Amino acid sequence: MRHKPFSPAVQARRRETLPRPTLASDLPVLAAREEILSAVSRHPVTIVCGETGSGKTTQLPQLCLLLERGVEGLIGCTQPRRVAARSVAQRLAQELGTRLGEAVGYQVRFHDQVSDRSFIKVMTEGILLAEIAHDPELRRYDTLILDEVHERSLNMDFLMGYLKCLLPRRPELKVVLTSATLEAERLSTHFGQAPVIEVSGRTWPVEIRWRPIEAPTEEETDDEDRALQALLNAVDELGDLHARGDILIFLPGERDIRKTAEALRKHHPPHTEILPLYARQSQAEQDRVFQAGTGRRIVLSTNVAETSLTVPGIHFVIDTGLARVNRYSLRTKVTQLRVEKISQAAARQRAGRCGRVAAGICIRLYGEVDFAARPPFTTPEILRTSLASVILRLAHLGLGSLDTLPLLDSPTPRAIEEGYRLLHELGAMDETRILTQLGRELAPLPLDPRLGRMVLAARDLGCLREILVLVAALSVQDPRMRPSDDRSRADAHHAQFLQTGSEFQALLQIWDKVQEAFRHRKSGRQLVHFCQRNYLSPARVREWRELHGQLAGLMAERQWLPNESPAPPESIHRALLGGLLGQIGQWDREAQNYLGPRGIRFRITSGGRGKERPRWVMAAELAETEGIQARLVAPLQPEWIEVAAGPLVQRSYGDPYWDPQGEQVNAYEKVTLYGLTLVARRPVRYGPIAPHEARRVFIQHGLVAGELKKPPPFLVHNLATMAEVLALEHKGRRQGVLIPEEDLCAFYEDCLPLEVWSAQRLNHWLRERTPGNPDPLLMTREFLMRHAAGDITEIQFPDHFSWGGQDWPLTYRFEPGHPLDGVTLTLPLPVLSLMDNAPLDWLVPGLIREKITYLLKKLPGTLRRALVPLPPTVTAFLERHGPVRGALLPQLSHFVRQRSGQAVSPEDWPSPPEHLKMRLLLTDEAGQEIASGRDLDLLRAQWNNPLLRTLSSEKEPDWVRKGLTRWDFEELSGPRTLVRAGIVLTVYPGLVDRGQTVDLVAFDDQGEALAGTREGIRRLAHLSLAPLRLKGSNTLPDLLPLLPEFARLAKNGDPVTADTLFDLLLQQVLRQWLPDEGVPPHTRTEFQHRLQTLKGSLGQSLKTQVALFHDIFTRHRNVVQRLAQLSRQPDLAGPLNELEHRRQCLMNFTTLRTTPPAKLANFPRYLHAMEIRLEKLPRDLAGDIRKNTDLMRLERRWADTLRRRGPSPALEEFRWLLEELHCALFAQSLKTPHPVSVPRLEKFWENHGKSG
Repeated sequence: MRHKPFSPAVQARRRETLPRPTLASDLPVLAAREEILSAVSRHPVTIVCGETGSGKTTQLPQLCLLLERGVEGLIGCTQPRRVAARSVAQRLAQELGTRLGEAVGYQVRFHDQVSDRSFIKVMTEGILLAEIAHDPELRRYDTLILDEVHERSLNMDFLMGYLKCLLPRRPELKVVLTSATLEAERLSTHFGQAPVIEVSGRTWPVEIRWRPIEAPTEEETDDEDRALQALLNAVDELGDLHARGDILIFLPGERDIRKTAEALRKHHPPHTEILPLYARQSQAEQDRVFQAGTGRRIVLSTNVAETSLTVPGIHFVIDTGLARVNRYSLRTKVTQLRVEKISQAAARQRAGRCGRVAAGICIRLYGEVDFAARPPFTTPEILRTSLASVILRLAHLGLGSLDTLPLLDSPTPRAIEEGYRLLHELGAMDETRILTQLGRELAPLPLDPRLGRMVLAARDLGCLREILVLVAALSVQDPRMRPSDDRSRADAHHAQFLQTGSEFQALLQIWDKVQEAFRHRKSGRQLVHFCQRNYLSPARVREWRELHGQLAGLMAERQWLPNESPAPPESIHRALLGGLLGQIGQWDREAQNYLGPRGIRFRITSGGRGKERPRWVMAAELAETEGIQARLVAPLQPEWIEVAAGPLVQRSYGDPYWDPQGEQVNAYEKVTLYGLTLVARRPVRYGPIAPHEARRVFIQHGLVAGELKKPPPFLVHNLATMAEVLALEHKGRRQGVLIPEEDLCAFYEDCLPLEVWSAQRLNHWLRERTPGNPDPLLMTREFLMRHAAGDITEIQFPDHFSWGGQDWPLTYRFEPGHPLDGVTLTLPLPVLSLMDNAPLDWLVPGLIREKITYLLKKLPGTLRRALVPLPPTVTAFLERHGPVRGALLPQLSHFVRQRSGQAVSPEDWPSPPEHLKMRLLLTDEAGQEIASGRDLDLLRAQWNNPLLRTLSSEKEPDWVRKGLTRWDFEELSGPRTLVRAGIVLTVYPGLVDRGQTVDLVAFDDQGEALAGTREGIRRLAHLSLAPLRLKGSNTLPDLLPLLPEFARLAKNGDPVTADTLFDLLLQQVLRQWLPDEGVPPHTRTEFQHRLQTLKGSLGQSLKTQVALFHDIFTRHRNVVQRLAQLSRQPDLAGPLNELEHRRQCLMNFTTLRTTPPAKLANFPRYLHAMEIRLEKLPRDLAGDIRKNTDLMRLERRWADTLRRRGPSPALEEFRWLLEELHCALFAQSLKTPHPVSVPRLEKFWENHGKSG
C-alpha cells in the first residue's frame, strides 16, 4: 500500500519533539557546516566527498535535523552493510542522547527497530529498495542520505537511478550522497550539476614507497615465490627502520594469507605476532585482531580491512595491489572469484589505513607506472554481477526495464539479457519478459530470486519447514568452521552429519542438533560450547537462527503454514532444485569432473565430502577460483530436473518405430537442459507428437506388413490376397508382380483419417464409421498385381516334392543373398539317410532350365562353342533327359559329349549358385526344425545316428546293448531294417567305445559302423587284459628309464606316471593287433581266438614298443639339447622357432597316443632329420631358408585347410608326406620309404588336398 504523509497535527508534534544535536567541533566535516546546510536547503541533491574518518556518516543526519528535516517524514540513512547500519544507529542515538529505537531507529533484513517517535532511520540499501514496492514515491521520507556511494553496490546504483526519476515528482525530497573518493564530478553531472562539497579526513601523512616485483629470469619461473620474497623483504625493511608499530598486509585471499603466514613464521621476525584476518574466520579469530598485543603485530588481511573494518594501531601497510573480486561470467553463467589489480581509489584507501594514529609508511609491491595505468575507481557491482533481482523488482514495481533506468553506469545488453534468462529459468518471467504469476509471488519476497523460488516450491511440495532452514543457511555464511590449524578434525566432526551424501541434509541435521542444544541449554555459554565442540561458528549459528525466525514470521504474514511432519528428502531436494537449475552437473568419468550447464565444468570442494561421485548433483554455489568449484552439493535424479525445468527442457524425437506390444508407433525422445542430456533415449508415443509420420509407420507395419495381433476382417482379407501374389513372386523369382509398398501405403492413407496411428484408434474408427459397399478398405487381386504371372503354374513350381511314394512340402523364397533364397524341401530326420542326391539335383521344373543354362555357360570355351545358342540346347536336353534317368551331371556330361565330341570331366562343372541347389530342412517328430543345409552329404555326416538323437522316445531294438565290459553277445550281424514314423530305415549294428564300457548300437552308415566297431573291439580287448594292466610297469623293467623323457612331454593336466606310459604302449600294441584297415571279428568265437593270439605275443610286442620309444625319446633329447645350444645365436632365430614348433607338434602326449603304429615307427627318423638339419644350420643358414620356403608354403596350405574343413583321410596322409618331405630336403642320407618332392606334393594336393 502507498504510505500517507504525516498529518499536520503529527508534523506539529514532531517539530516540538525534534532532537537538538550537539555537534562535535573537532570532526573535519563540521568545518563545512554552513556550506552543507546551505546546499541541502537550496538543492534537491547534495554531494559530500570526504575520506573515512571525516565524520560525515554520523554528522550529516544531525545537520539535517538542524534544518528541521525529519518532521514531514523520516531522515533515511542507508549503509552498505548490516553491521554498519547497527553501529551507526547506535552511535547516532548515543550522540543525540536517546535510546536506540526512539529518536533513532534502524532496520536491517528481518529486523526492524523503528518507532513512531523515530526521526532518523538507519537501514541497509536493500531495505530502502524493498520499501519502494509499497511506497513508490517514498513518501515516508523527507530526506535520504545515501552513504558510501563510492562502493557502487548494485543496490546503490539502482537507488540513484530510481531517485533521479523520482525527484521531479518529489521536489520537496532532499537527497545527500556521500563518497570517500573523488568521483564527485560524475555524480554531480548525473544529478543535474548537483553541488559538490569536499571535506578533509582526519589523517596523518603517509609515505608511499614503490617496491615493484622484478620479472623472473629465464631460469626462474615461479612468480608466486618471487612475490612472497618481495613481501618478506618489505617486512624486513619496515622492521629495520622502526622497532614498533603494527603492520597491515593486504593479500588477495585466504590461500595467500595462509601461505604468507607460514612463510612469516619461518622467517621469524623478532617479537612479532602473525594475525590472519578474513571474512570467513570465526568471531574469536577476528577478535584477536582488535586486541592489543605486547609486541609488533603483523595483520594479514583481505580487502575486508579497506573500509568495512578498522584495525587499530596500524602504522605501516604493505599493499600487494591485488584483491579477489566477484565477477559474474556471462559465458559460464557462474560467479568468478578472480584475483585482479585493485583500482587507484582502493589503493589510496589501503594506504590511508596507516595514517590514522601517526605518520605512516605504505610499501606498494608494484611500480608507480603500474599504479598510473590502473583504473581510477573500482568497477561498479552493476557491471560485474547478475541483474536478475533488480530486473524482477523493476518489473514488479512497474518501473519499466533496466535498460531505460538512468544509471550512473549502464550494464551491457548482454548482462541485462542474462538477468532475464535467469528469471525465465526460475519461471518468474515468460519468453516475452512479462511477469508470470510465480514472478508476482516471488518479487515481494526479500530474498535472492533463487532462494525465493525455493520457498515457493517448498510451499507447493509440503516441505516449507525444512526449506526455510536451508534458505536461512544459504543467506548467511556457512556455519561450519574449518580452522586452518585444525582442518582434519573439523572435517571429521562435520562428516557425522553427512550421512546421505547431501550437504543440505547435513545442514538440516546440524539445525536439529543446534535446536536440541538450544532447548536443553542452561545458559548461553552451553550453546557456545556445543558449537565449538562441533566446529560451528556461534555467531553464524546465532545469525542463522535469527534469520530463520524472521523468515518464519514472513511466512506467517502470508499464511503459508510450514509442514508439521518431516518432509521426505526427495521433496526437499526437488524444492531446492527449483532455484538451482543453472547449477546442476553430470559426472564425466573420462574427464573426472562434472559437466555443467552450457558446457562449463566444475569440481566439488573437498570439505566434508567423501569420495563417492554421484551421477547428477546440484550445488548451492558455483564459483570460479582455480577452476570452477561447487559448494554445498547434493545428489539428485535426472527425472527431478526434467519436472523442475518444465518448459526449459528441449525435447527432440527420432527413430520412430513400430511397437508390436502396444500396437502403436513410438519414437525415442531425447531431453536436454542447457546442453546436459537428462534422458538420452526414452520411448514415447509418437502419434500425439507427429501424427502424419506416426500414421505412415503404423500403416507400413501394422497394415502393410500385417503386424497387428488381432487384424480386423478387411486386413485379414488383404493380407491373404497379398500372400497369394507374393507366392507368385517367390516361385517365379521375379520382382514386381505385387505393387510396390509405396502404393500399398498410399491406398491406406487415402482411406484412413489422420488420427489413426495405433491399433486402438483403428478399431475405434472402424466402430464409428459407416462402411461402403463394396468396402473401400478391401484390396482386390487385380489391384495388387502390376502384371499377370501366367507362366507360374503348379506344374512348373509344385508345392510338394514326390519321392519314395510320399509328398514332402516345398516352399519358395526370392531374396538373393538370404540363407533361405531358393527352394526348400522339408524332410523328417529319419528320411535323411534314405534320400539320394539324384532327384534333388533336378530341383523343380520351373528352375531346372536356369540351372542347366548356368552350368553350360560356365563350361570351358572349347566345349561351350559347340552348344550355342544355349536356349535351344537346353530345350533339346530337357526333351531327352529327366530325373527318372538319374543324376543331372552324368546325363548332362553325356549330352555335351554327344554334341561337342569332347569329354567333360567332373572338374569342368562349376558349383551352381545357392538358389539353384535344393535346400533341405530337417525336422524332429514334433515338426520342429533341427538342421538345414544344401549339402546332403554334409548333413548326413553331422546327423550320423538319427536313431539315438531323434527317436529316443521310441523303443530301441532288442539287440541294442549298453555298458558292455566283455563280448557276451553272439555276433555282430549285417544290415537290419527298422520302421520309424512310417519310414523304413536300413541300419548297421556296431560298437561304440565309451571309455570304460562299450555299447552295441545302430548306425545309419556302414563305414561309420565299421570304424566304431574297431575301436569298440580294442576296448573290449583292453578290458580283458585288466590283470596284466594292474601289474603295469612291474612287467617291463626297461620302462622306468623312459619315464623322465615321457614326463617332459606332459603339459598341464596330462598324467605323468609309469602306468600311464605303460597304457600308452599297450594302446599301440592293440592298434597293431587290430589295424585301422583291418577286418574286425564278428562273432564271439572269432574274438576269443584272436584275443588268445594277442595274449601270447603281448610280452614281445610290449618290448618292441619299449625299444621304439627308447629310440624316439633319445632322438628327442638330442634335438632339445641342440636347440638350446643354438638359441644363443640371434641370426638363427627364424629357423630355430620353426624347428621348435615342428618338435612340439610331433612330440606331445596327444600325438604319441593317437598316431597309428605304422606312422609312429617313422618318428626316430623324423627326429634324426631334425638333428642333421640342426648340425648343418650354422654353416648354411641361407640354404636352410631356401629349402624351407616351399615346405613352409605347403604346411601353411595344409594348416589353413585343416582349420577351415576339419580333419579328413586325405589331409592326414598329406600331414605325413610333409614330414617325409622334411627328411628329403634336410637329411637325404636317411632315405624315405617312397620318393617325395615339392612337385609330387603339389600334385597330390591338386588331386586330393583341395577336397579335404
